Amino acid sequence: MTAEVEYEVVNAAHAAHEASQKMAGMSSEHRDAALNMMADALRQNAPEILAANKQDVEQARAKQTPESLIDRLLLTEARIEDMASALQDLVSLPDPVGIVLDQRTLYNDLELTRMSVPLGVVAVVYEARPNVTADAAGICLKSGNACILRGGSLAAHSNAAIVEVLADAAREAGLPEGCIVGITSTERSATDALMKLRGLIDVLIPRGGAGLIQHCVEHSLVPVIETGTGNCHIYLHKTANQKRANEIVVNAKCRRYGVCNACESLLVDADAAAELLPEIMRELVAQGVLIHADEQVCDLAAEVGLDVGVEVVAATDDDWGREYLAPEISIKCVSGVDEAIAHINRYGTHHSEAIVADDHGEEGNCAIEAFLRGVDAAAVYANASTAFTDGGQFGLGAEIGISTQKLHARGPFALEALTTYKYLVRGTGQVRA
Repeated sequence: MTAEVEYEVVNAAHAAHEASQKMAGMSSEHRDAALNMMADALRQNAPEILAANKQDVEQARAKQTPESLIDRLLLTEARIEDMASALQDLVSLPDPVGIVLDQRTLYNDLELTRMSVPLGVVAVVYEARPNVTADAAGICLKSGNACILRGGSLAAHSNAAIVEVLADAAREAGLPEGCIVGITSTERSATDALMKLRGLIDVLIPRGGAGLIQHCVEHSLVPVIETGTGNCHIYLHKTANQKRANEIVVNAKCRRYGVCNACESLLVDADAAAELLPEIMRELVAQGVLIHADEQVCDLAAEVGLDVGVEVVAATDDDWGREYLAPEISIKCVSGVDEAIAHINRYGTHHSEAIVADDHGEEGNCAIEAFLRGVDAAAVYANASTAFTDGGQFGLGAEIGISTQKLHARGPFALEALTTYKYLVRGTGQVRA
């Protein structure tokens, strides 16, 4: 780590720490006014942001970055408007700070109140999606926190432009200097420097690939909220409706390839594969999806005229646990719901899993209930696409990530997950014997 990197990160942490102490006493109205000004500033400065993003996209394509990642990196006028709208959506949400969670009188007449308060300083480390910059800043400010934003090198110009716009707007709205701080260094050591600043930074949130997340979990001295990778499954029970199965699988896989809630693996009851799979496989192949299939599915693909070896290839053991983030999917036959649950709990990433089954018949309903209870994941669906695992879709507003851990936050997490609580104790002179 160079001295310049360490200097930048430590200074940013001190500035955010000082700002967080001022933020804790600011009213909800003050923070909401700042969010509205930040949204307006994004719209007004869209040309500058798009110009910075163009630099990033051109550099990424020159490095032959996969198109699925380019899609995550790319900003358009519509996407900037979405970022601005997400900030304004936060304004309409209840303030998560200052909520009385519990209130009672103790045996000695002490009045005890448990109240929600901000975490303090939230550092977010993320990769190719510049919209995360606005989402994270907005969620942190709405919940009374200061934030340190460290985006990936792929989106360096975009992130710097967005941070500058948002920080300027927040300051003009009267929020303290340092409430939004961006780390401009593209060296990976900047993340390592953040992870050491326990006492200045209250929580670190890594949002990106498995390597980044694991590195933070293993090496951070700062408490980590783990956002997980998404090896998401859809299981087709033998009672599944063909049309419903087709629509759910194609939506979950093809809506956007580079998102963590995309379906990466399809399981199907072996005795229903010949009925359920052909139409689904044809549609996936038509949309350019490469299928990694087990032996039974390969044989079925050949029977229905798909090109085995080109459009459909034999799966390896590694395919069952892979998050493709690309137009690829694995397909495996299972003996029934019990094997499907066991497979998912072994190879899944505890993100989002779905079953498609007949919810009007006893057999299908039994399979659904077993699946919902037995699968260990943050979100478990019956007869719906995994694409809905999203803070906005869950009515939580803009999210800061999808947590796949079990402590503090799980699933899409936003405002409430960026608060903790403290006890307020009011007495009349009581002393303890």
